[in-house]
Amino acid sequence: MMGYLVGDCLVGAAFMSYAGPFLSDYRDELVQETWLKQIRELNIPCNPSYSFVTFLSKPTVVRDWNIQGLPSDPFSTENGVIVTKSSRWPLMVDPQGQAIKWIKNMEKSKSLKVIDLQQPDFLRTLENAVQFGSPVLLQNVGEELDPSLGPILNKSLIKKGNRLIIRLGDKEVDYNADFKFYITTKLSNPHYAPEISTKTTIVNFAVKEQGLEDQLLGIVVRKERPELEESKDKLVVNIASSKKKLADLEDEILRLLSTAQGSLLDDEVLVNTLQSSKKTSEDVSEQLVVAQQTEAKIDAAREGYRPCSRRAAILFFVMNDMGRIDPMYQFSLDAYIELFSNSIDKSLKHPRLEDRIQNLNDYHTFAVYQYTCRGLFERHKLLFSFQMCAKILESAGKLNLDEYNFFLRGGIVLDREAQMDNPCKWLSAVAWDNITELDKLASFMGIANSFEQYPRDWHQWFTSAEPENTPLPGEWENSCNELQRMLIVRSMRPDRVPFCVTTFIINNLGSKFVEPPVLRMSEVVEDSTCKIPLIFVLSTGVDPTNALLTLAEQSGMDKRFQALSLGQGQAPIAKRMIENGVKEGHWVFLANCHLSLSWMPQLDKLVEEELQVHTPHKDFRLWLSSTPHPGFPIAILQAGIKMTTEPPKGLKANMKRLYQMVDEGSFPRCQCDHKYKKLLFTLCFFHSLLIERRKFLMLGWNIIYGFNDSDFEVSEHLLSIYLDEYGDTPWDALKYLIAGVNYGGHVTDDFDRRVLYTYISEMFNDEILEQPYHKLSTLDTYYVPKDGSLQSYKEYIEHLPTGDHPEAFGQHPNADIASQIKETRSLLETLVSLQPQRSVAQGESKEDKVLNLSADVLRHVPDPIDYEATAKLVSDDMNPLNVVLLQEIERYNSLLKTIRSSLVELEKGIKGLVVMSSELEEVFSCIHNAQVPPLWGKAYPSQKALGSWTRDLLQRVEQFSTWATTTHPPVLFWLSGFTFPTGFLTAVLQTAARKNNVSVDSLSWEFQVSHLDDSNLTEPPKDGVWIKGLFLEGAGWDKRAGCLVEASPMQLVCPMPTIHFKPAETKRRSAKGIYSCPCYYFPNRSGGSGRPSFVVTVDLKSGQSSSEHWVKRGTALLMSLDN
Repeated sequence: MMGYLVGDCLVGAAFMSYAGPFLSDYRDELVQETWLKQIRELNIPCNPSYSFVTFLSKPTVVRDWNIQGLPSDPFSTENGVIVTKSSRWPLMVDPQGQAIKWIKNMEKSKSLKVIDLQQPDFLRTLENAVQFGSPVLLQNVGEELDPSLGPILNKSLIKKGNRLIIRLGDKEVDYNADFKFYITTKLSNPHYAPEISTKTTIVNFAVKEQGLEDQLLGIVVRKERPELEESKDKLVVNIASSKKKLADLEDEILRLLSTAQGSLLDDEVLVNTLQSSKKTSEDVSEQLVVAQQTEAKIDAAREGYRPCSRRAAILFFVMNDMGRIDPMYQFSLDAYIELFSNSIDKSLKHPRLEDRIQNLNDYHTFAVYQYTCRGLFERHKLLFSFQMCAKILESAGKLNLDEYNFFLRGGIVLDREAQMDNPCKWLSAVAWDNITELDKLASFMGIANSFEQYPRDWHQWFTSAEPENTPLPGEWENSCNELQRMLIVRSMRPDRVPFCVTTFIINNLGSKFVEPPVLRMSEVVEDSTCKIPLIFVLSTGVDPTNALLTLAEQSGMDKRFQALSLGQGQAPIAKRMIENGVKEGHWVFLANCHLSLSWMPQLDKLVEEELQVHTPHKDFRLWLSSTPHPGFPIAILQAGIKMTTEPPKGLKANMKRLYQMVDEGSFPRCQCDHKYKKLLFTLCFFHSLLIERRKFLMLGWNIIYGFNDSDFEVSEHLLSIYLDEYGDTPWDALKYLIAGVNYGGHVTDDFDRRVLYTYISEMFNDEILEQPYHKLSTLDTYYVPKDGSLQSYKEYIEHLPTGDHPEAFGQHPNADIASQIKETRSLLETLVSLQPQRSVAQGESKEDKVLNLSADVLRHVPDPIDYEATAKLVSDDMNPLNVVLLQEIERYNSLLKTIRSSLVELEKGIKGLVVMSSELEEVFSCIHNAQVPPLWGKAYPSQKALGSWTRDLLQRVEQFSTWATTTHPPVLFWLSGFTFPTGFLTAVLQTAARKNNVSVDSLSWEFQVSHLDDSNLTEPPKDGVWIKGLFLEGAGWDKRAGCLVEASPMQLVCPMPTIHFKPAETKRRSAKGIYSCPCYYFPNRSGGSGRPSFVVTVDLKSGQSSSEHWVKRGTALLMSLDN
């Protein structure tokens, strides 16, 4: 072994210096594929079966670590070696507290001092420890360390005579060589500055699946077969002590040999020690053989419970990964282990081991679902169930990873030239991209050709209400399993994916996994103890204070309930409330913690000291509320019980809740009770409409507004006052105060304000009062009921449908499809973000896939347009349009340069030729997920996926390249191709103003939609420009009549014919039958990349419907689509 020392030491030093932050697969790759490979190439002697742990640790020491709480898997053992052997002090990334537990047990006998940066006297504790040689654990640090720790981290020692001195602050302190310093952080993925990385050894202690599986196996066996686990523990200790005894004997013999003088045979002590050691060694070796044989038998018996610990470990990591979606989704390993123990105790027993394990797995899986759902927002509950389901199936080998990856990411086509032609006009280009890429999977070969064979059958399947339950055409019905059917639905009908996912979960886990438990706060209180904080995770428009007050009354705590809304200057009061509450058994509620983030570290310390270290009064409860924020203390989130608060969903649920707020005693609270009752009902409907309209996304509101209960309460108060004050109903005043001031105070977008006024005008008028059973929508279900008691109104609301039809809001049935597609996109994007960052599918690696995609993009990126040559060509005629041309060329050339350089650098980064910067990491991740890197998206906003964005870019550059080459503006302008279309439209107005010798400010637009095909428009118009390539959302277009019509079923957007944008000197007032249609740059109407999306308002004929009808529909023109 001595011959291998040089190479072993070299790899060991490299491992110690660099491997700490990485997970085991990266570490193995570094050692096996990089370092050892190079060492062999350089002919440096090195152990062929090199192991870092074997080289730098003793089995006896490792056994001690395991007994002290360090998990026994190889990854954790490597961490133990790095922590104890490294010359720099360790900084341990420890989100689950495994390292803290081990360090506290390991250093307990040496009077370990535990400090954190929130303690006012932490430096004094550190000084004493340095002086007297005590170990110190600095816990819960953030991404920055206190500068006062610099001398300790740098080990800035000064030698004075025989003394070692270190300067801490303004003091010089004697340095004791026995001093040890450990640092831990609870952050799961911290980003440390290079200066911290060089001063400390960063070690990744994030719990590993294998390590956790072994821990949980120990727990389940200890509960189920205690005699086995006791035997195992005794054996571990006996084997460790036997090996220690052997090592001690070897050390003693070596010591005696090294100190022996004269003949070794004359040294009686040495001879006697050798004889006794030989006897002891033989005895110990025999014991070890027997013990290891027994251990093998015990391990074989324990392995029977492995499926149970494997399932539990998988579920913990699914639960733990949710923290990547929302910062408030933090879960403690200790709490999870307790949940697992409860599942073992409460699940159904069975004498047959396989049945017992099945019972335990079923019980624990559902227990985890219930436990986690309580703290999840509604939109993430289905996602959590599906992630659980997918991971369980993947572990059992029942999930085809290539198919699952396609389900998450879909198909990417950058070059459609080599693509098979789409045989079905009714199938969108994006859906056909998915089908042609799906055809490349082994199970789907020939599916693209089947669209030529069975076009009618596929169309029938595509237009069916529930395609997931409709038989597939041809042989595909019998050849596809459930996941494969989901891939076809995902490719063609993304709106049905949530329904497919729900069915998939029901078929694989059971229906109870798609029925989230209802939050009952009384049960939460029963589950909690005085040591556990209770945390409300807030969402817009919901305040849990009233519900908590009611609970306090029911629990007999209303006299001992204290509430405080945090904010500036409230911290000392909050601290006093907690300290008094702990002693006297109060319920303390600190609301809006997100408004006092600077005080959160002190709250974290307070919770630890008052709740964890000391024992509070048994009745004490600490209630907290906060909106999701990464600054909220992780330790409190892990230790506490989390509850999400969300407003009710649906018109019925909202109206029901509003009527519960109306006091029976003061109904009606107005002399004109006939008017008040009807208008109160209308106001409730109006409020519920505004809140629920957000589900239609951009067809609902351009910006999401936080309409809340106080808006309703103020409006109801205004209503009662004005009805009492005036004999005739003051409609204008009521409409202005309610829609313009009260609700309108939230609204910042002009077109959203137009929606608000349209609704209030339809609901606040004389017809409401004069016409019995006045309809509030086109549906017969919603009308103003006849006068009656408060109870009669509540009964009417009870009979309303639970699900809301789009028509109730004045929307088209297609509006639901748009929101379902958005839900699908959100679900799939979130699932993609939860996938392991490093994974090799059943084919090419992640790096290979990105290299291939980036090479494909690079191959299609066009060359920059020659700016200098174009500037020379147009220099004689620098009209406004040519100025715009040069500006656009400049912007596109800059973008093309950025794309090319980032892709070239990315390729070098993947091959290890340059350092992967954070920007390159982002480009890598985006390309792998078929998304456009933000670095490229700065030129113009877009929501397209990478494939369609690349094709779109080619068309954009081509428009300006042709214009630059010919120096003639195109006859038909593709407005979407401009990075700043408002600049182009202004240039058109300037050209008209110069031509007609008028002020540009006096000009506005007139619009005429062409009846001709684009092929017939060969000449530019006399005034203005032809604009092509716009899309109509929320309506259809009748080309013959030249007006808006209802969209066809499944038609979310409709291509618009070319429109003549004509500058006109006097703008006519919007005539009757004209809808002022906003035109947006891309589907996100509120804007993006720091710029607004709104471009211009286009007047369109409203057809047989009124303009208000299209206002409620959210009808708009879009210059580009998602795909």
